[in-house]
Amino acid sequence: MPLHHAVLALLTKRPNHGYELKARFEEAIGPQWGGLNIGHLYQILERLVRDGYVSRSQVTQTDRPDKNLYTLTEVGRTELNTWATSAWVRVGGFRDELFLKLLGAVALGPHALTTLIEAQRQTYLSELAGLAQQRRAHAAEPLVAVLIDAAIAHTKADLGLLDSASAHLAPLAAAQDAQAPQRSQPRGSGGTDTTSDDSGRRGRRSESA
Repeated sequence: MPLHHAVLALLTKRPNHGYELKARFEEAIGPQWGGLNIGHLYQILERLVRDGYVSRSQVTQTDRPDKNLYTLTEVGRTELNTWATSAWVRVGGFRDELFLKLLGAVALGPHALTTLIEAQRQTYLSELAGLAQQRRAHAAEPLVAVLIDAAIAHTKADLGLLDSASAHLAPLAAAQDAQAPQRSQPRGSGGTDTTSDDSGRRGRRSESA
């Protein structure tokens, strides 16, 4: 549960209330991750309190409603240390919608495959340009810069994957295209209407009998 542990990490410095945690998370992680939904954050905090990783106290305010203050417990600090110092292992396989698109393009033939790969290449190049701008804008924020560097490296790897996909899947797309059933020729377009011919022959045979 990575977001749960990220909240624990934010609470190592000082206690916070919900909206402070939301702002600190978005500032620390930067634009690549995206915003943190406040409703989801409060669900996370409820679970952390239930599990004993965080304690909750109420702070009285004279000019506004009371607020809940969340504090990291020793159990929570131990849990954070265990999680933050262990290697991350991918679970559930590697899923990306691009692979499903490649499946569809191969089934449609070489033209569809080429169209998809070139459109995807332009999308990745555009993403790289935007990431380069973000990298310059956040050069003074080390954690944000690392996340942007990861996004750049990932996007460059995706570009290389397109070359691999083109080399490996082009023959398969061509084979699929060759095996595709031919469209039947409509009547009146130069084809032979065998139904009317057969009925005509049957009629002539009946008259001669």
